[in-house]
Amino acid sequence: MEQRDTFDAVAGLYGEARPGYPAAVYDDLWALADLEPDAAVLEVGCGAGQATGDLAARAGRVLAIDPGPNLIAEARARVASDKVAYEVGRFEAFVPEAGAYDLVASAQAWHWVDPAAAFAKAAMALRPRGSLAVFGHVQEAPVGPAASPYRSVFERFLPGVWGTPSGAAAYYKPDGLLSPQFAASEVFDPMVHRAYAWTWRVDPQTLGRYLRTDSSYHVLPEAPRFALFDALSEVVAENGGVLEWPWETHLYLARRR
Repeated sequence: MEQRDTFDAVAGLYGEARPGYPAAVYDDLWALADLEPDAAVLEVGCGAGQATGDLAARAGRVLAIDPGPNLIAEARARVASDKVAYEVGRFEAFVPEAGAYDLVASAQAWHWVDPAAAFAKAAMALRPRGSLAVFGHVQEAPVGPAASPYRSVFERFLPGVWGTPSGAAAYYKPDGLLSPQFAASEVFDPMVHRAYAWTWRVDPQTLGRYLRTDSSYHVLPEAPRFALFDALSEVVAENGGVLEWPWETHLYLARRR
């Protein structure tokens, strides 16, 4: 099983524990893309619907696609709107109606799509001057009372790994892979970038569920992986009961040429 296919097996946890995105992301997205309330949106990699509801609240219609049938079921339960249609499938194999969308949006999923197909297909789906918006989270080191013991537990299980950005974090940072991919595609104007800093104050139970959805840990055998998750949750419970975890959400948006 490919790493990108592991999420569907934990779709319920994904729906429960994965955080959404700051409201300012959608406010800026709509303004930067000059979108109307009846905008047609194609969402790539909707997961359990963390962004789908916010897109639908501002759009006229949304087609949300994802390769995971269990994730689609979670998203459908989370956002049961007449404005949203769902489809199971990979974007690489999806055949969009040409020029049918004002916005192609992807939240925390674009790094799983083959860039050789992704940008050209997004441009094909967009009307002239339509926009591609890609956004995702980058986690920083925890702060607060639980931060030091949390790091100690992490380094005991995974020595030498602390501070190394995960694949997603390395992709969505301003100096990551996404920016040059936009430029290399040659089908979009120069992109606009916005960053949103926020802190996730997460309790031990939610932390444990969230960690089980993080595919970067799936390289570990199951027993030590779950032992790590349990130890991290326990150390947070023993040190104030809340992990103060700074995150940044990065938005990248470009108009189709």
